[in-house]
Amino acid sequence: MLSLDERLALLRADLQADPPAFVMARELPFAIFRYDPSHEEESEWLVRRKIQLLATQVENQTHQRVVTLSLADLFWRSIEGSEDITGLFALEKDHSFEVAERQVNQYLSDADFRPLCDLLCDLLCEEESRLPARTRALFLTHATVFAPSAYRISSLFEQLHRSFHTPTVLFYPGTRSEE
Repeated sequence: MLSLDERLALLRADLQADPPAFVMARELPFAIFRYDPSHEEESEWLVRRKIQLLATQVENQTHQRVVTLSLADLFWRSIEGSEDITGLFALEKDHSFEVAERQVNQYLSDADFRPLCDLLCDLLCEEESRLPARTRALFLTHATVFAPSAYRISSLFEQLHRSFHTPTVLFYPGTRSEE
């Protein structure tokens, strides 16, 4: 099994290729970089520092921007754009965590609220107006905000499919199951 640094070096090489090597089709410009924060050498804080270093290395090599977005920030924007936080806290207190989590899933998914996909697209439009015409990659971090089951991150990629073309890397903390 490769170390964290070896896997990051492979990702860096993929990102430095033109186009990034993990982009197999324009409609699917996504990669998932899984790490296990329960291992000391892959702790959340260490991985965050290494993600920043990776972005700097890719920018220096390609002379293009790497944008890092926190999914946790988008998570809270969705809730705040859908209902005030105190209402969500009251729902959990009056009913249960599971009921509140299902409500959060609605906020993140349903077009009647502030879905994550729309927030991400809106934010990127704002960002792209300030960035060079071509951005090398988008890094999505802080995916733990969706645990245990507030939102299925694969549904974000399903919604972005065919309409989003910026190479994107999701840094996903989790374990691998051999089922």
